[in-house]
Amino acid sequence: MDVTQASAECETVLDEIGSAVICERDFLETVLLGVVGRGHVLLEDVPGTGKTLTARSVATALGLSFSRIQFTPDLLPSDVTGTHVFNEQERQFEFNEGPIFANIVLADEINRAPPKTQAALLEAMEEGQVTVDGETRQLPQPFFVIATQNPVEQEGTFPLPEAQVDRFLVKTSMGYPDEAGEIELIHRRRARDEMSPSVDTVFEPEHVVQLRSVPETVRMDDDLVEYVVTLARKTRADGRIEVGVSPRGTQRLFEAARAYATIVGREYVTPDDIKRVAHPVMAHRLVLTPDATVNSVSKSQIVDTVLESVPVPTVD
Repeated sequence: MDVTQASAECETVLDEIGSAVICERDFLETVLLGVVGRGHVLLEDVPGTGKTLTARSVATALGLSFSRIQFTPDLLPSDVTGTHVFNEQERQFEFNEGPIFANIVLADEINRAPPKTQAALLEAMEEGQVTVDGETRQLPQPFFVIATQNPVEQEGTFPLPEAQVDRFLVKTSMGYPDEAGEIELIHRRRARDEMSPSVDTVFEPEHVVQLRSVPETVRMDDDLVEYVVTLARKTRADGRIEVGVSPRGTQRLFEAARAYATIVGREYVTPDDIKRVAHPVMAHRLVLTPDATVNSVSKSQIVDTVLESVPVPTVD
């Protein structure tokens, strides 16, 4: 699969998902970045905006298996990864796979689970495997996590540690639809019998594997590589930031830029591609100082400042 074909496939997927989910096209592109860029997506939004529908629609359109885990304070790691159950007929223990064994896993309200359960996702997200009772098991490929957080009702929640937040390729939010979008939502609901709209499968699982390999062929010139590194290092020198973008984050910015170029059908990365993915890739990796938090400084503002202060490479 070449870049042109990959872009056409992505457009088909985006159109199909857009037929079910009322949201901005940029949001769907950001979610698709996780698929194409071999990463994971963190969605932070209020309830009822369509996060679950988006995750399910992505899985259906791509022809991948899907599972949903509702994170709660009493959820155990074994509830996610699976556990051994004694088979009385065979007189031996058998492993029952948990919901993590799916191509696309929706970790709903991930910040409501205790840290021990959140940590059960770390190995899965980074290595594509889980270890249960000392035995390592590979997860199905491709493997992709869409996690959600509710920015309100923070009582009884467990904020994700920075080590886990850093493992998400992008963080984004849907936001409320505009008035026209909300009216369209009602019209769509009135015209069908089911509560949830349906999405057709437009991909085969094998095609997804091929799609995820295409960004490796996208070219990024050395001056743009230096631009990516400079952006990341600039966040570490900002006095309002306690912890800036990590080296892993620098790599993810590089990968996301190539993935976005693939989605739009270009065999090379431009500065605009890097700027397009900078906010969803960089903002959630920043840790503000207490003073910046008190002064209501937003992470998005800091990313804007960094983008404005670093000269954009130009062609001589």
